[in-house]
Amino acid sequence: MTGDWNIERTLLAYWPTMNTCTATLKPGRDKPVRLGHPWIFSGAIAAWSSAPTPGAVVDVIASGGDWLARGLASPNGNLAIRLYTREPDTRLDTALLVGRLEQAFAARERDVVPQEPDTDSFRLCYSEADGLSGLIVDRYRDRAVYTINTALLRPHLPALLEVATSRGWTPVVLEDAEDLAKEGAVARASAGDSSAAIAIKESGFVYTVDVLGGQKTGFFLDQRVNRRRVAAYASGRRCLDAYCYTGGFTVHLAHGGAAAVTGLDRSEPALARARENLALNPAASPVTFSVADVPEKLRAFSDRRERFDLIVLDPPKFVHHQGQLDKGLRAYKDINRLAMKLLTPGGVLATFSCSGWVKRDTLLTALRWAAQDAGRDVRMLETLGQPPDHPVALAFPESDYLCGYILSVG
Repeated sequence: MTGDWNIERTLLAYWPTMNTCTATLKPGRDKPVRLGHPWIFSGAIAAWSSAPTPGAVVDVIASGGDWLARGLASPNGNLAIRLYTREPDTRLDTALLVGRLEQAFAARERDVVPQEPDTDSFRLCYSEADGLSGLIVDRYRDRAVYTINTALLRPHLPALLEVATSRGWTPVVLEDAEDLAKEGAVARASAGDSSAAIAIKESGFVYTVDVLGGQKTGFFLDQRVNRRRVAAYASGRRCLDAYCYTGGFTVHLAHGGAAAVTGLDRSEPALARARENLALNPAASPVTFSVADVPEKLRAFSDRRERFDLIVLDPPKFVHHQGQLDKGLRAYKDINRLAMKLLTPGGVLATFSCSGWVKRDTLLTALRWAAQDAGRDVRMLETLGQPPDHPVALAFPESDYLCGYILSVG
């Protein structure tokens, strides 16, 4: 691997003393663990058998003495233990984690890749949903982007990277500064091939992706299937792609036969990449892009009495923690109300939330409020969510974060 960060030498220097200790839970705090949840917060722990170092292997014990699970300790953070096995005879070591990653890669190669012959980019590992709390791996053509959300995995990283290199993919490492700060750790600089952009293929279209400088490693792989579903309604319609980012939905709408497409985003660099992506996939539909604050622009459209036949609302995450839920729901209601008022009778609204705190029933409530305030008769046509390379673990509802609806607005 290239770059200023010699990963193996640097990370092995941070290998913790792997002392095994136990953490006994408070009475009544064992139920989530028994149901399979992979997180234990500090407030659920009654006592440690000894002071753990970050990354120490820890056995979790119920208040009654039952052995529950084994994980890695993060004593400096609120998320105190990440669990990796519920088998008492299973050793928690690098070999276990590498085996999990091999299984995750193999699952995508078996269940996802054959369904997408015109696509070369997928999520290969989805953290807790693949039994690897704190690790996300996205494949962009021949590059594997490892997003590290916990410093606990640093000692195991060189071996984990080999899972990608053995397949001929170049690994790139990104550390999530916000998540690591919660553990009292400092994120390291990114490592690997830092080329500005690479060309990937999705559903037969070509996109350029900046894996180091873009949001969410440069592209929203989780909307792959939804882009195709929404584009099925585009033919002959005047379309508005709000929060268009680098043009994923825009390209699909233009090739879906849209009468015209307008893309909005507040980031000029994102729109520059969107124009580039459109040029790579030329379509007959006229497309215009505009730098704009979306709610303000929707109000301006309304003031000018402009109307659209199809609107896509794919905003960034409005709710980052529970304390923002009420404010975030008002934001979802506001943009959807504005969009509903801009649609012609029989128009289509494709609306999404990527806020994990906003569940389907909660978003539906906000949409009902929006429809009532807009004075529109709204029907649900389709329910949308995450593609199969972003599986949802039933024991970990936090892994279900993307929800969307295609609505008909009367």
